Amino acid sequence: MRMLVFFDLPVTTKDQRRAASRFRSFLLGDGYHMVQFSVYARICNGMDSVATHRRRLCQQLPPHGSVRLLVITEKQYSRLEFLVGRPTPWDEPQEGDGLLVL
Repeated sequence: MRMLVFFDLPVTTKDQRRAASRFRSFLLGDGYHMVQFSVYARICNGMDSVATHRRRLCQQLPPHGSVRLLVITEKQYSRLEFLVGRPTPWDEPQEGDGLLVL
């Protein structure tokens, strides 16, 4: 699964810039990577992991702005088309990432 976080945060005042910076730092520290400015993604192994990271995300939301979350499967993410630019290492499908096979 991939969690995609999209956000538009105000950065007019010093406090708003600080809140936006704190939110971005949280995302990076929690295992997200930047897909584009204001779009971050994280790989999760199943819906339990999604629920855990969703709770963490909700605890770190800035007081103002717009934050959206979209959860999609690896198969859906693999259909992403690059119209301009190149894929990053995180854009490759992560089959079996973090799974223990017995």
